[in-house]
Parts: sequence; structure tokens; C-alpha cells
Amino acid sequence: MDYLARNDAPISAELWQQIDATVINNAKQHMVCRRFLNIYGPLGAGASYVAVDTAAKDEEYAENMARVTGRRLVELPQLYQDFNILWRDIAEADKTGYPIDLSAAAAAAQRSAKQEDDLILFGNKELGVEGLLNAEGSFKIKRGDWSTGEDAFKDVAHAIAYLSSHSMLGRYALVVSPDVYLELQRLQPNVGLLEIDRIKKLVNDRVYPAGPFGLGKAVLVCAEPQYMDLAVGMDLTVGYLGQADFNHPFRITETVALRIKNPAAIVVFEK
Repeated sequence: MDYLARNDAPISAELWQQIDATVINNAKQHMVCRRFLNIYGPLGAGASYVAVDTAAKDEEYAENMARVTGRRLVELPQLYQDFNILWRDIAEADKTGYPIDLSAAAAAAQRSAKQEDDLILFGNKELGVEGLLNAEGSFKIKRGDWSTGEDAFKDVAHAIAYLSSHSMLGRYALVVSPDVYLELQRLQPNVGLLEIDRIKKLVNDRVYPAGPFGLGKAVLVCAEPQYMDLAVGMDLTVGYLGQADFNHPFRITETVALRIKNPAAIVVFEK
């Protein structure tokens, strides 16, 4: 079934290809957390919930029945952003043969990318889901002044030492807000390296400046799938909302949820 009403849109297959390419390419360019999180799925458009298992998952038996313990269900919320293509733009393109300006689709894709990253980093209080920066059970480090000296390098090394001492080895990734990323772009005179380059050596180049998600934010994770991943029901796609005022509204949508299986794999640097 055409759930997204793509067949109802009075546009050519070529234009659909251009819209899809514009949306996917711009979203990939701006998505941050997908660069280090493993993807679980896609599970399908109809998936509403996904199981989150912990290391304590087991079966409990009683009175000829068994149930799974150490498992909970989290909702796969639908995230979406809308954009319009004007009927006059389509008519002009049909007349002249020039391509349609898809800047509105590109901007909506960027908003979609930020919306997904915000869900992963901060969760959603209304849905009762946590993000990397506010997960209960994560390890907290009171960070020093990352704008001078070697505090940034020492704090990240401290976080890695904590994770490795708890046998959490693998792909470490550091996500920072833009202001923190800027603070790390300074030369350390004693070693002749930028502070950001010293830190990248600790995490195998996995330092990611995220979009505007606050000031002074930084979080280090061990991004192995046994600790966390990103569950995807319906991956990012574009649907048609039906003609309105002769124009053509479209919706970029996806269903995703961060699965935190072990919050101890998260280290939050607090100011």
C-alpha cells in the first residue's frame, strides 16, 4: 500500500528522484549521531515500539508460565518536517525545462537532521525517553576550563579511563556543542598540536561538533551496539500531503528511537 501517497502527487518520476536525492543528501550531511551510532532496522513503517534489552535479560518461570525480564519497550515516535513546492514553479519548469529550486526541501531535511539529533541527545520528556546528555545512570565528570591549558585533554582521558576500567572498550565518540569545538581549536605550545588533534588521537578521530544544542555541552560514549544503538522503524523518506491552494505540500518523516542498553557507557562532562 502507498502509505505516503507518493502515487497521488502530480509530479514526474524524475522530480521525485530529485526530491529524494535532495532530502537524503542534505540530511546525511547534517546528521551527527548517525555517524557513530549503529542502526537497528529498518523495522518497517508499521513498527510502533521496539524492545530494549539489558545485560540482565533472562526468562523468569513461575506456575507453567515464563516471561522475559531485563527488557522494556520504547516507542518509535514519528518525526516530521514539511515543505512546499509551488504549482507555478512546476508549471515554469515544465515550460522552460529548467530544474525546480528545491531549497525548501533541503532546508526541511536539515531541520529533520537536527530533530533526530535533538531526540538522541536530549530525549523527550513527554514521551518519557532519555537522551545521551540526560540518561539516568550515566557517569558525570566535572570538567575543567576547556578554553585554556590541558583540562580538555585530561578530562577526555579521564572519561576513557573510566570506560575502559569498566570493560567498555570499542568505538569511543565525543560530541560537543559548537562553542566547545571552537575552544579546542587552539595550539598547545608545549606539544605543537591543536588541542582538538590531541583529543582526536584518544578517540580515533571521532569528535563531532553537533548543531546548536546549547552551550558548554560535551558527552563521550562507547558506541558499541551492546551499549546503545539507534532503532529505525521507517527510515527518512518523503510523502505527499495532497494539493492545497493549488500548491504541493510534502512531508519528510521517519520513526526512530535511541536504545540505551547500558547508561554506564555514557560520560557527560558537566560545567
